[in-house]
Amino acid sequence: MLMAAPAFAQVSNMPAQVQQRLAEVGPGWGKDIGGNIEKTLEVYTPLLAVAPKQGVSVERNLAYGPDARHRADLFRADGLKNAPVVVFLHGGAYVRGDRDINAEVYGNVPMYFARQGMLGVNATYRLAPAAQWPAAAQDVASLIAWLKSNAARYGGDPNRIYLIGHSAGATHVATYAYLKELQPAQGPGLAGIVLISGRYHFDPHPSDPNLKNFQAYFGTDRAQYPARSPISHVKGAARLPTFIVIAEYDNPDLDTQGAMLLAALCERDRACPRFTRMEKHNHLSEVYQFNTADDALGREVLEFIRRGR
Repeated sequence: MLMAAPAFAQVSNMPAQVQQRLAEVGPGWGKDIGGNIEKTLEVYTPLLAVAPKQGVSVERNLAYGPDARHRADLFRADGLKNAPVVVFLHGGAYVRGDRDINAEVYGNVPMYFARQGMLGVNATYRLAPAAQWPAAAQDVASLIAWLKSNAARYGGDPNRIYLIGHSAGATHVATYAYLKELQPAQGPGLAGIVLISGRYHFDPHPSDPNLKNFQAYFGTDRAQYPARSPISHVKGAARLPTFIVIAEYDNPDLDTQGAMLLAALCERDRACPRFTRMEKHNHLSEVYQFNTADDALGREVLEFIRRGR
């Protein structure tokens, strides 16, 4: 199993067209989020299409619950045994998103960890408006329960499950991790969580470009937002190893959301968790870069798993 020390940002390892696109898009990310997602995806997809995948097999569309969105893909190398389980949960502003937005993304994330000798998992969950709070966090609980019962069959260690949530996925992971009523009696059942550019304190500004999507899942009653905010439950939550990640060019307010959660955990524990700001990256490139030559974040996640902090 490859375990490497953390690295500084490695955008410089990427082809010139990727570096140029990130530099062009970055400062204007929030002005045209949809368009800039497409511009970023356009330069990463060809790179991921030729990225290393040898020796990794994929079992797709495994059901972890009754809903059509309760599905997971498992990535593993031959002969895998008792390996850490690394689960990726996508974003999509609570109302959209999938584990495969094209042939390469987001399968690049579990592929990267499978190549490091781990069981990679790529999963979907229910979406608003059909499914409202706390449905997606309940789906996280169902997925963990399924992995507890089934991971060993695929070479994973059910006692070493790590969740990586991105954007809305990070919000759902944090909601599950910090709200005890969503967990089984024995606790969250996790070895650690990686939260990438999520929302943890619910006080959306009227100008927030994702306000309507947020309300579709969390409702329009602002009086409910404090109790539904993961950050409100940090003090009473289990002390899970946590790694918080933000991007230099993040969606509006999500970099400060990560900083707020960092501060809350620092205050609770009198010690701060691992925290990284992805220089030169935007809200999507910070995830698209997994399994490319820019493996700074991947290496740091590996170190987080190895050290447990």
